[in-house]
Amino acid sequence: MRIRLLSVVIAAAALFAGGAEAAVTVIGAGPAELCYQAADTGAAPQDFMTYCNQALAGSLSDADRAATYVNRGVLKLALNDVDSAAADFNAGLAINANMGEGYVDRGATLIAHKRYADAIRDISKGLTLGTKEAHLAYYDRAMADEAIGNLQAAYDDYRQALAVNPNFTLASDELARFKIVEKPNGA
Repeated sequence: MRIRLLSVVIAAAALFAGGAEAAVTVIGAGPAELCYQAADTGAAPQDFMTYCNQALAGSLSDADRAATYVNRGVLKLALNDVDSAAADFNAGLAINANMGEGYVDRGATLIAHKRYADAIRDISKGLTLGTKEAHLAYYDRAMADEAIGNLQAAYDDYRQALAVNPNFTLASDELARFKIVEKPNGA
């Protein structure tokens, strides 16, 4: 899963400029695999949505069906279809509640709806379950933390995003905005 959320603190429109989506691996060939590849590589979502729909209309294992719902949700999120993406993430998680990417991606939709505390819970659960691109999950959670005024947690998550991926410029750019001030003794 490629997590790709954007700057929620700035505006909802800006939210989908560089955000967080993450794809879930599907075993085998066919439409489900093409859906996964599109979600994982950031291919033009409108060009691959048909493969996701074909896969879900066919016979899939529960694991592949759950993954395909999450992957289609990633493509829908890339198209700014937040509510439909959330429905797909929910459908995938209803089948397999152990997909970290599903929670992280659903967290992105919650950020879009300014449900920051719920987003933090989902993203945290996704990180606990495991996600391929943890730096993006930490980045999204930092944005949600910052939106609710928890600047220390936001700072810590931006730092963690950068620790996981030292070349992640979105996190380093955000960290550059922070000024560290030492508290006087006894404060």
